[in-house]
Amino acid sequence: MTNIEITFEKLGLNKFILKSLNEIGYCIPSPIQKKCIPHLLKGRDVLGMAQTGSGKTAAFTLPLLNNLKVYIKRTQILILTPTRELAIQVAEATSIFSKFMNGVHVLPLYGGQAYHIQFKNLRLGPQIIVATPGRLLDHIKRKTVNLSKLQSLVIDEADEMLRMGFIEDVENILSTIPKGYQTSLFSATIPKRIKNISKRFMKKPYEITIKTNIKTIPDINQNYWIVYGKKIDALMKFLESEKFNAALIFVKTKSSTMEISDILKHFGYNSAPLNGDMSQNIREQTLDRFKNGNLDILIATDIAARGLDVDRINLVINYDIPMDAESYIHRIGRTGRAGRKGKALMFVEYREKKLIKNIERILKCNIYEIKLPSSEILSQKRLEKFVVKIQENLKSQDIEQYKNILLHLPLKNNIDQETLTAILLKMAQGKRPLILPPDPLFNTDRTIHKKLRVIKNQYQKNYRNIKNNMDLYRINIGKKDGVEVRHIVGVIINSAEINSYHIGNIKLFTYYSTVELSKLIKKNFLKYSTNLKILNKNINFEMIKNKKFNYMKKSKNNFYKKRV
Repeated sequence: MTNIEITFEKLGLNKFILKSLNEIGYCIPSPIQKKCIPHLLKGRDVLGMAQTGSGKTAAFTLPLLNNLKVYIKRTQILILTPTRELAIQVAEATSIFSKFMNGVHVLPLYGGQAYHIQFKNLRLGPQIIVATPGRLLDHIKRKTVNLSKLQSLVIDEADEMLRMGFIEDVENILSTIPKGYQTSLFSATIPKRIKNISKRFMKKPYEITIKTNIKTIPDINQNYWIVYGKKIDALMKFLESEKFNAALIFVKTKSSTMEISDILKHFGYNSAPLNGDMSQNIREQTLDRFKNGNLDILIATDIAARGLDVDRINLVINYDIPMDAESYIHRIGRTGRAGRKGKALMFVEYREKKLIKNIERILKCNIYEIKLPSSEILSQKRLEKFVVKIQENLKSQDIEQYKNILLHLPLKNNIDQETLTAILLKMAQGKRPLILPPDPLFNTDRTIHKKLRVIKNQYQKNYRNIKNNMDLYRINIGKKDGVEVRHIVGVIINSAEINSYHIGNIKLFTYYSTVELSKLIKKNFLKYSTNLKILNKNINFEMIKNKKFNYMKKSKNNFYKKRV
């Protein structure tokens, strides 16, 4: 019996979702998507245990979008995430998947964003809300979020919520929503508290466990570059500085394959696009050229590059970041084959840095940040390539003819041979000069250093002003409770609605901790600091009027405070 390959189309998704998946190169579902989508399409509750980066975002968003009633301008899908970064990431992915579903409004809600912006967007009637627990609970209390028409609820990274002390907020949210909605809960591990939630709030959930079988690939040197400026300019700089036989560049959309290929051709690169809109005949011709060495650079979507096996590929560039870690691994697996060494480079927006950590954890490897090639490096590479061209043309049979032309050029001015050679050299390079001006960042001019000193002094002055406008708080949790600085910061930012720049030093002691908070947020903080929990422990913030203090320990559970 032959194994039939499962596609998103065979899973039963509608044509609008399939069109968006086709555009971004999604064709073959990951293991968790194959298992989750059929059950969620049927309205069943799902309890999934899978690592971050396994493709679970698409596993729950695609079937829920499929069942969405677009004409109802009320919140039908609610997705809870532990951090604002993940909320933004999931909201963006959901928007991409629903691109061709007219009238779908996706709204992320998280602490740190201005309330008036969220109030305005909530009045538009979003059908999908992606939120952090603290901010959503506050909107529920304000009655600015209406969940009476909720059809589906997703709790993403539940174990992370438990670790950060948000799980009680999640339980409070669940208790306020009218019954009858579908629930999906995803977690890397299922501790007892999470299991209890599934028993209380889920109806005979279908349990799915996905084990990650991905192993590291030792022959691939993996790097990433934090995007600033135009990506296409950076791409050409990396292509100039890297030594490769064949390069494969991955992008999200079919139109990007055409656009990037045209730009690279304009600057002399031997490149071609590869996408699903091309006829089978043209695709085969393009791949043949790429395999036999008549084509150096291929710009492709995931779906077009499926099954591509070309040994000469030794550079893979993720121009657009993959949707999950598994896609990343499949992409870079196109290089480093047959015992050869390869290199993988990923362009990463600053807000996408979390994905790098997920990939490193899954692959158990390091992905190193690299800088954009400098003007000095590019000038050296261009000169080396030019010298190679000269060496190659020394064997040409018509060199003598060109020598004769050079001697009898009807030039009006008496130009010496050296000047004439330099002019011809400049003409040959055209818009790409051999020698580039130095990068401003590496300019050693004294004025640059002077400006840097001014900036540094201003920063130190501002920091001192901030320190002088800080209140000191004592909280009743310490090292003995297993607390870490990140737990305290997470609760303050996500639950108490405070931006990170209002937080000063945090010190951990055995039975308590101290936190510096800006005086500017005192009124707002005291309003929202009640009923906070860290690691399932009720937290009390006590302001210390005199910053110079110490604590004398009386016993393990009790101690006196002594003012100095």
